[in-house]
Amino acid sequence: MVAIIGKIGSDTMNAMPADSGKAPSKYDRLIAAAKAVPPAPTIVVHPCDETSLRGAVDSAAAGIIRPILVGPEGKIRDTASKFGLDISGFEIVDAPHSEAAATKGVELIHAAKGEMLMKGSLHTDELMRSVTAKVGGLRTDRRISHVFVMDVPAYAETLFITDAAINIFPDLDAKRDIIQNAIDLAHALRFKEVRVAILSAMETVNPKVASTIEAAALCKMADRGQITGAIVDGPLALDNAISLESVKIKKIDSEVAGRANVLVVPDLEAGNMLAKSLSFLANADAAGIVLGARVPIMLTSRADGPLARLASCALAALLVRKTGAPAVIGTP
Repeated sequence: MVAIIGKIGSDTMNAMPADSGKAPSKYDRLIAAAKAVPPAPTIVVHPCDETSLRGAVDSAAAGIIRPILVGPEGKIRDTASKFGLDISGFEIVDAPHSEAAATKGVELIHAAKGEMLMKGSLHTDELMRSVTAKVGGLRTDRRISHVFVMDVPAYAETLFITDAAINIFPDLDAKRDIIQNAIDLAHALRFKEVRVAILSAMETVNPKVASTIEAAALCKMADRGQITGAIVDGPLALDNAISLESVKIKKIDSEVAGRANVLVVPDLEAGNMLAKSLSFLANADAAGIVLGARVPIMLTSRADGPLARLASCALAALLVRKTGAPAVIGTP
């Protein structure tokens, strides 16, 4: 089966219309695939600025989501009117402020009103407090983590970077879940092969560098079936993970080195800097999704362009349709 996004090859290119006029981006193929499945009912929490409300409107117009807007109804309608956004066909659930909207949004997920959750113009920590609440939240047995799905023009592979948004200093158990979440997403997107590089500053195990010890342990966990569905290798420095020339020079024998499509960072700071470096220095697009909760969560940013916002919704919609997420919605 041809991967929806991943290495650009003849199969994926031949799947595009002959008159498209130019080579499609990885996101174009992703969005096209999401349009082919039924739109997912989506709880949009506090969409009270142009960027977040437009993201919901555009994704609905593309046939990817069916939004339910949760927040101050007057403010939502005023925003729509000010920026010429048509929300006449959307259900609006009134909530007085952002914190109440986050709480109500999670309640609507439990009530099976939505299959996905989308962040609006509230702070990420406001939304995630309701998501991770021990009582009434959306926790599962799996650690919640974030994946950036990046379209880097200079790299043939789609790159997953994880975790650069949720877990600050994840321990070994958390990293196992972070890796498995990313692998499961890659399979939902029909990657032919998932190659996970566990990043550090070097490719050898050094007792003085904790991330190299954890990388070695995680690789052994993969050998023992505690991480499944991918080829896992590490520690690898970034150049060793993505550059075949670097691998050749350093004589690294690895199925992952030089051709990784999942990059696991040591901590949030490293991941955040890596993702933003690719975005602002390499003109990469970065869609994002939170995994490990009862439903996929789109943590869109004010800096996201329209294509990245559509891609984030497409990611979540395809994941829902692959995993049958509605079957696990319910009160914990």
